[in-house]
Order: sequence, then structure tokens, then C-alpha cells
Amino acid sequence: MDEAGKAGEVVGRVLGTQTATPLTFWVGLEPGTVVQLDEVIAARREVPGRGEVLIAGVVTNVEARHEGAAYDSDVFLIVQGVLPAAVVESAEVTVTRVEPEVYVPPLPGTEARRAGEDDRRRALYFDVMERRVPVGLGRDGEPVHLNMDFLDGTRGAHVSISGISGVATKTSFATFLLYSVFNSGALGAEAHNTKALIFSVKGEDLLFLDHANNRLDEDARAAYRKLGLTPGPFQSVHVFAPPRPGDPNGTPHVSARTQDVSPFYWTLAEFCEEELLRYVFADAEDERAQYTMLIGQVAARLKHAAGAVGDGGAVRLGDGPVCRTYEDLVGVIEDALTDEDARREWGAQLMGLGTVNAFLRRLRSSVRALSPLLRGDLPARADRTISTSRTQVTVVDLHNLPERAQRFVVGVVLRGEFADKERTGSARPLLFVVLDELNKYAPREGGSPIKEILLDVAERGRSLGVILIGAQQTASEVERRIVANCAVRVAGRLDAAEAGRGEYGWLPPAARARATIARPGTMFVGQPEIPVPLAVEFPFPAWATRPAEASHRARPPAADGRAADPFAGLGAADDDDEVPPF
Repeated sequence: MDEAGKAGEVVGRVLGTQTATPLTFWVGLEPGTVVQLDEVIAARREVPGRGEVLIAGVVTNVEARHEGAAYDSDVFLIVQGVLPAAVVESAEVTVTRVEPEVYVPPLPGTEARRAGEDDRRRALYFDVMERRVPVGLGRDGEPVHLNMDFLDGTRGAHVSISGISGVATKTSFATFLLYSVFNSGALGAEAHNTKALIFSVKGEDLLFLDHANNRLDEDARAAYRKLGLTPGPFQSVHVFAPPRPGDPNGTPHVSARTQDVSPFYWTLAEFCEEELLRYVFADAEDERAQYTMLIGQVAARLKHAAGAVGDGGAVRLGDGPVCRTYEDLVGVIEDALTDEDARREWGAQLMGLGTVNAFLRRLRSSVRALSPLLRGDLPARADRTISTSRTQVTVVDLHNLPERAQRFVVGVVLRGEFADKERTGSARPLLFVVLDELNKYAPREGGSPIKEILLDVAERGRSLGVILIGAQQTASEVERRIVANCAVRVAGRLDAAEAGRGEYGWLPPAARARATIARPGTMFVGQPEIPVPLAVEFPFPAWATRPAEASHRARPPAADGRAADPFAGLGAADDDDEVPPF
């Protein structure tokens, strides 16, 4: 490529009628030249004693007007040729990089060029990113990258993704980001051992990440190739699902997937030994009530008094009856706390009956939600414990659980994974945690055990290699410290009222307005090195997002020697006529 090609074509000249500063300037466009938002524009200036200075930035506004018109009605006269006037287009450029760092404005009349390959890389700091993760294509059709240093904890960590539910494609972008991290080469040899833990709360859309998407067209494949990625499904996926209600064998409660699925639950013995009672009371408002003082005392008593019975996880408290179901255990706790003598042994003798009854009411209300997950009546099985060590991507399906049970699972699983990382004391291998509806688990007001864990992940996870990818409809309703610790911020389609909140101050006014009309697949990505968020379009998922999209995946033969049916249990293609863009 010649020097002119590297510099890019001339699009206009720096205006003298608008003030140019080292941080922003306006460009008058050449007649017939079109410049759109998010394009990269570069200008140069000779500075005595310092040589040539590159002043490059991103187009953040474009205006067109009649020069010579005084009244609104003049437009009709101008079109009719009665009144002389000229159509003038101009573009506002927000400076992203000055190289070398001599902060001077471009002079009026200076040529402004559409950035060529070299200038674009410098303007967007891609030239200093040693490990680049592609996140989509810019408005110019060229790849846009994230700096891996701000994802893996080297200089920052965590991702916050905001947008309207069902329109902003938050989950699709989160899975695409994971795919890019695993397959872009940014992690080098580490990619093989890097893990992802995904909590699936919306249907069974995330249960087919390891199946190719049969609706992927050639344009999407070309987009992957341009990003330096090979389109395809995730290679190593295991799904955990809650037991089917009423099933004595604990069969996973999923309808569309039948292979590589394990049930998850906790035995009553584990519930008592690991003091999981506090996660039964995971609502944010509960932490402010007086009865919360009783939770720790009851949990400690369960740990001290409970003894395992058999190998199925049943327990007996002292000389009491054997508890094989969560309802049995709640009944024993209720009997103890309502008995005057037994209450003393449980440390509740100084608490009023109103406090004890408030505790018991909430405990009883948890029976229906948690009974499928807390068991002492199922045969022992080794695959029921949620673990990220078996495969690269672990999906925990929560969509069939009531909200209270979802909170319990998220809290207990995150606590376990974070504790494992603390025990190892090493940040490697990395663990990416994808959690949707973050505003439900870590709301701005109140406290809860889950919120405490998520705060711990946001504040200390970087040093332990636990990276949070949180998605929410409203970042304004998420705990401030969690959002503040996210080095990478992403926004899709936003509600107009939400876009006006202070949490979106990283979006310039024009970007906020555009976010209210963004189409699915368009995201605004902000990262520390680039002062302006970049609009990107990420390609259609190369992995199935529903049963109808699942293509064949090679399977080992069945026990009788016949080839296993990879689609056993999948719905027919016409079971799901709705085909969303993402």
C-alpha cells in the first residue's frame, strides 16, 4: 500500500468558523463526500521543534445545512432556484489520540482524511494492544478490538452489559465475547484451560452452545473470518439442570437436550455442614430485618448437631427423626424454635416470639421453591455437584426454578467457585462468570449474601482470576461499586429514560441518543484506553441458540454399537417459528 493509501482519502478541511481544540474539531466536507458517525478521521500539523503531529479521532456528530438561508421557509425558494444558497455538510471529530503527545489543535484549512489502516490502528490504540480480542465490526466494516489486559485482570477486569430485555441481545454479545476470548489467540496457550460459568435464566436458549447454528449464512461466516475467527460452536460444554419434580431418580428437568446434562442438587448433609441456610434468605430487603440475627445461630446449630444418615444425604439432628426431605428439616427446626426448652439450645432464648415467627414464616415459604434442590431421598451420584473443572463451558440452567431458588443456586455456586480460587491462590486458569439480571442479584439498595459475593468478585476477583460478565436491563439499579469496577462497559438498545442516567456518562450525548434506536446486534463498547465508545456490530451466533437451530454434532456410538441420535429429545424445526435476529 502506498503512503496515500495508508493516510486515507481527503474528506474535507478543518473549519475555521468553529473553534478547534486539542480535544475536538469540526471538518467541512468536500462536495459529494459522505462521512458517517463512528468513522475515524485524521489531521496533521507541523509543530516547530516537534515535527509532524497526528491528531486523530472519531466522528461523533454530522450536520447538513443550507448556507445562505435566513428563514425556515427559504428552503423552498432555494430548491426552486430563486434564492442562492449552498448545501454544506460538516462533521464533529472527538479526538482520541495525539501522537506525539503535543496537545495542539489542527489549524483551520488543514486537510482532514478518512483514516487509512495505519492511522486507524493508531487512533483506536490497536497498535499498542499486544493481545487483542475482536468484539465486532465498526461502521467502516473493519474489526474493533478490546485489549485483553482489561479483561483478564492484568490492568483491569469485568464487563458490564446493559440494554432492554429481548432487544439489546445482551446474552448473545456475552457468549460472542467468550467465543472470541477462547478462539482469538489473545490468551495463547492459556485458552485451553480457561473456563466459563454461565447461568441461564431465560428458557433453554443456552443449552446448545456446542451445536453449530444451521441458520448461519455466508455473510455471517465472512464476518467471522474478517474478525480472525473460525465460525463454529463451543467445543466443550456441559449443562447442569435441576431435578425434575417428583422424579425419584433426579432426572434433569430439561426438555430439549438429553446428552451431556447432569442434575444438580445439594444433600441435606451438605446444607447443614456448609451452613447454606443464609442463602435461603437471599432477598435484599431481608438483610435489614431483626430476624436475620437468628439465621447464623440456626445455621451453626445445624452444622453442630446434624449427622449424616446413609449415603443419600439424609440427616438426623440429635435424637430427632431422620430428615430425608427439606420439608422434614424445616419441620424439625420449627419444632425446636417453638419449644421453650429447645429454643435455648438453638440460641434463640433472648429473641422475642415475633422475631422467631418472622424467621419461621420465611423459612416455611422456602419449602416449595427449594425442595427439588435440597435432597436426602435420592441415590448418591458423583455428577450432581456443579463444577467448572470438567469442561471449558459450564451452563447452569435456572429457568425452571422459581426466583427464590435461582437466588439460592447463584449464591451457593458463586461462593463455592470463589472459595476454590481463594484456596488455590492463583489467578490462573481464568474463570469467566456470565450472570444475567445482575440488578436482581446485586441491587443498589439493601444487602444480601449474594450481593456480598458479587461485590467480592468485583473488588477482589481480578487478583484471583474470576472475571464477571454481568448483564442487566438497568445499570442504574445495580450496586455502584460493581459497575465502577467494570473496566469494559457495553450498551445495546436502551430505554430513553435509562439512557439519561448518570451511569451512562461514558456515552457521549450523540451515542446516548443512538442507543435508544440501536438495532439488535449493535453495541456501544467503552474501554479505558479509548476515550470514545465505539459502535460495533457482532456477527450472528455460530452456535445454536434454540433447538430448531441445532445442527448435527458428532457423538460416540451407543452401547449397542449403533450411532447415537444427537437430536433425541429435540423439538422439530417448526416447533419454534419465531426466528429473532439474535
